[in-house]
Amino acid sequence: MTDVKVPTLGESVTEATVATWFKKPGDSVAVDEMLCELETDKVTVEVPSPVAGTLSEIVANEGDTVGVDALLAQISEGGAAAAAPAPAAKAEKTAPAAASSDAVDVMVPTLGESVTEATVSTWFKAVGDTVAQDEMLCELETDKVSVEVPAPAAGVLSEILAPEGETVQADAKLAVIGGATASAAAPAPAAATPAASGSKDVENAPSANKILAEKGIDPASVTGTGRDGRVMKEDAMKATAAPAAPAPAAAAPRAPVSADDASREERVKMTRLRQTIARRLKDSQNTAAMLTTYNEVDMTEVMALRNEYKDLFLKKHGVKLGFMSFFTKACVHALKEVPEVNAEIDGTDVVYKNFVHMGIAAGTPTGLVVPVIREADAMSFADIEKAIAEKGARARDGKLSMAEMQGGTFTISNGGVYGSLMSSPILNPPQSGILGMHKIQDRPMAINGEVVIRPMMYLALSYDHRIVDGKGAVTFLVRVKEALEDPRRLLMDL
Repeated sequence: MTDVKVPTLGESVTEATVATWFKKPGDSVAVDEMLCELETDKVTVEVPSPVAGTLSEIVANEGDTVGVDALLAQISEGGAAAAAPAPAAKAEKTAPAAASSDAVDVMVPTLGESVTEATVSTWFKAVGDTVAQDEMLCELETDKVSVEVPAPAAGVLSEILAPEGETVQADAKLAVIGGATASAAAPAPAAATPAASGSKDVENAPSANKILAEKGIDPASVTGTGRDGRVMKEDAMKATAAPAAPAPAAAAPRAPVSADDASREERVKMTRLRQTIARRLKDSQNTAAMLTTYNEVDMTEVMALRNEYKDLFLKKHGVKLGFMSFFTKACVHALKEVPEVNAEIDGTDVVYKNFVHMGIAAGTPTGLVVPVIREADAMSFADIEKAIAEKGARARDGKLSMAEMQGGTFTISNGGVYGSLMSSPILNPPQSGILGMHKIQDRPMAINGEVVIRPMMYLALSYDHRIVDGKGAVTFLVRVKEALEDPRRLLMDL
């Protein structure tokens, strides 16, 4: 057997949610073939097969939350288990212990954030008992909740390693099920039956179906929070704990809603990415002494320069010349003069960065992410445009790695692409500055005693007032304005 475990998820990321399994037990898999997809609060991670063989058991089902290095599945190398299922089944009947070659470990499930150990309170099965997949084996108690441990596969409980009363760690092995591969095929149709009885097109989690069947609750009446509306174990437990629909609404901290309005509402669980965005932005407001200063820039010269050279630029560099490279260059220029905007606070120290890793905020279907253009201060216009195009595409496809979103020293956010005329961007901690770009709009301007129409853009700099004074913030914006209104200054470092 080869274990399939959760890969390294990135700096500061300790858990993920199993989003989709592309294979099911009994399927043949090739080396590096995608087995499943994990979702963290920042990125989506694909898990490839480490060996060729047969997927004998899935330990972490869709919707389960797993930690780094947790066991996801097991693969029988070379497909030996799939080639001879009948003898294995026979061994289960006559001598359960002899089926150890098809043994599946029963591990302590995810206990929750900051919970590292639990106590085995009750075993519902004894050694030698036959168990079905997802049948409850034992119950664990932590200092916060009780956790039921289902059988990861059908077979015979051949060994109990943690008896009642024993304290186990979060990654401990509780028991071993023998003959798992041979008998796993039998209960599969039964697990699918409850889901088929509903009107949904997706199959609910087997553990959820078991709970609902025991309580006599129709799966179709339960709102699922899993992928594509799949009913997970947590949904089933909530449904059994509070069968009356009005009860949760009455306890929810929100204004009263009429019955007519409630029937037209839709409640959708926030994605992990959206939860992280909400938490980080609120933490930013609570931590930094955030202030915003504004200015405006006449985009005439930049637009003229872009129009003059965009075709030649595209022909030579293979990428379009946009406005972001001009703004990136202008910010790099300004950060050299006002280095505190490119710094961060670490305890009682101010850490000045002698480099610029520019974060470029990008909107995606699942939320805002900020890929980082490293060493932007050493890049050409073409290099910047290529990097922004490449990372923007990866962001929209959900393919950014954790490393590509870490280490930024300053951020640019372009709300103008959505039509925003004025806004106050929120800091991306631990950074001390973020520049907000906005819509370019023709406005009448007084220039040399005459009123002329010019393409104007409002600029907003949000900054951490703990280390950036008002003078520094205004100077930064003025330097950005000067560089954009006369791009030749960038060439001469003025």
